[in-house]
Amino acid sequence: MEFDNNILQISSFFAVTIGIVVLFVGKRVNDMVGFLREFSIPQPVTGGLIFSVLIALLYLVSDIEIHFDLQARDVLLIYFFTTIGINASVKDLLAGGKPLVILLMITISYMFLQNITGITVAALFDQPTAVGMLGGTVSLIGGHGTAIAWSPRIAEDYGIGNAMEIGIACATFGLILASLMGGPIAKYLITKHQLEPEKIEPLDVGVSDKADQDKSISHLDLLDAILAIHVSAIFGLMINSGLETLGLQLPLFVTCLFAGILITNLIPKSYPRISGMVWPSRKPAIALIADVSLGTFLAMSLMSMQLWTLVDLAGPIFTILGAQFVIAVSLALFVVFPLMGRNYDAAVVCSGFGGISLGSTPTAMANMSAVTQRYGSSHLAFIIVPLVCAFFIDLVNALLIPFFLTNF
Repeated sequence: MEFDNNILQISSFFAVTIGIVVLFVGKRVNDMVGFLREFSIPQPVTGGLIFSVLIALLYLVSDIEIHFDLQARDVLLIYFFTTIGINASVKDLLAGGKPLVILLMITISYMFLQNITGITVAALFDQPTAVGMLGGTVSLIGGHGTAIAWSPRIAEDYGIGNAMEIGIACATFGLILASLMGGPIAKYLITKHQLEPEKIEPLDVGVSDKADQDKSISHLDLLDAILAIHVSAIFGLMINSGLETLGLQLPLFVTCLFAGILITNLIPKSYPRISGMVWPSRKPAIALIADVSLGTFLAMSLMSMQLWTLVDLAGPIFTILGAQFVIAVSLALFVVFPLMGRNYDAAVVCSGFGGISLGSTPTAMANMSAVTQRYGSSHLAFIIVPLVCAFFIDLVNALLIPFFLTNF
């Protein structure tokens, strides 16, 4: 750790350590506050928001800023999505074909609606189209990465001097709303329609609240799962490098996800391995690593938010986000749920859609993880949601953003 000019720089090692503490704080608070459990609010969201508020208060009273090195956090993201790929089966992929297309079409349509909403509300405040776009898919469905990538261009081409601040503010508050809306949406649908999984199966992420606590994971089970993740990630890195030579750039976690799918489904389970064990698809050790990596990633993401930078942008931004929130919840309840089949899988997908619509891919996965740990597994949701929000959305958004900026 280094302290200079009222800025405390926290290294990657300490950032991970604090992230774990944040995760435990979230668990303790959720254990004490019943409605947080009842509405499946993810533990890292609870802890991360508490810490981000405390850090903001520290800044307000002492003018000290805390900056985290988040390099290790990005490695955890690779771990998590690789486990999702390892758990995917051809049967689930085939079953997810039609639901995947339906969810993709809904999401693309919603992206148009999200931009139109942002532009309309911005116009009510006499703000230009570019500001509305910053409150649309640039920062909400696009997340912090897209906001950071597009803000300099918007600032230069459209004269929006504080484009970066607006984009980061919308992405940050969108992430908070997305983290809080998924669980309540799923609980409402599951309770109202008395839904439950068709059959009891191991979870994709974490351990069920109803799980048999006598089942244990040996150190070799855990080590074998880590080895499988590393093999898949190395293959994913090779795929990513090959695509870059062809001029196609994808986030590394996407190619690692596909690498896990390919290895799981193309190599026979009987293929000899150095560990002497079968490939650990849908084994408890994989689910445990997925839970640890996702939880710590999200805790680190939320605890590192600099909330004090967003105060001066409250007016039009909160109005835009309020409108976007109402539309996203309405769409999940009255469009996504019916079109996805009105069953338990559809309810879990709706919780993930909350993360897609206003947050990010990890937020969508955390929402679904919290729901499934309470109510039961949904392999279909964990296949189609990451494919939609981790792959297709970025491609569509890359075309949609310049279209709206040019034509509206």
